[in-house]
Amino acid sequence: MSLTKATITGVGTDIKVTCLFNPKEYTMSRTNQWKIDFKPGQNIPEVTFSGGQAAQLKMQLFFDTYELGTDVRKHTQGLWKLMRVDPDKKHAKSQKSEPPKVRFSWGDFWSFDAVIQSLSQTFTLFLPTGVPVRSTVDVVFQQIQDEMKFAGTNPTSGGGEPHRVHVVQAGERLDWIAYRAYGDPTQWRPIAQANGLDRPHRLRPGQKLIIPAR
Repeated sequence: MSLTKATITGVGTDIKVTCLFNPKEYTMSRTNQWKIDFKPGQNIPEVTFSGGQAAQLKMQLFFDTYELGTDVRKHTQGLWKLMRVDPDKKHAKSQKSEPPKVRFSWGDFWSFDAVIQSLSQTFTLFLPTGVPVRSTVDVVFQQIQDEMKFAGTNPTSGGGEPHRVHVVQAGERLDWIAYRAYGDPTQWRPIAQANGLDRPHRLRPGQKLIIPAR
């Protein structure tokens, strides 16, 4: 089965980078800030929630054009353009220009709206002429909006979120799918129950899962 290619698109631009090879793995992380107030004479300090930080998506992308004999930078230059300030993109409050927002997409369901926080490219193979034909790109995306804040509603009934269908991509786990659907990776059990998954850790690419409304 031919797997869907992952893409990185500049929102509001004509820049779209298609991965020649899908990521082998990715890392999703999120940090909460807690204020610790030590009380004299008490064993345990008082802990107060200060706020959540944006989620981060980290991955390494692999590009190889050796067989074609072409410059691999032609396939990666779009990523560098997405790191540059776009005069037409201005911050809503400061009105200063900034790089465009991006969307990492893989398949029909998985997308992550973000900004590129960091980008590092390593060239590992060259033609005799010095033209690079193989490269790895380490990229860190930082979330720009809370998915749960913009939860959709059923347009036909006027209320309540409809069931959705998610097509499993290679390497995906049920906890990751739950995070994308609900913002909470621990909520994988409702998905497993809705789909009658006796072995939730054994997902197969192309498998369609019903994502029940909460």
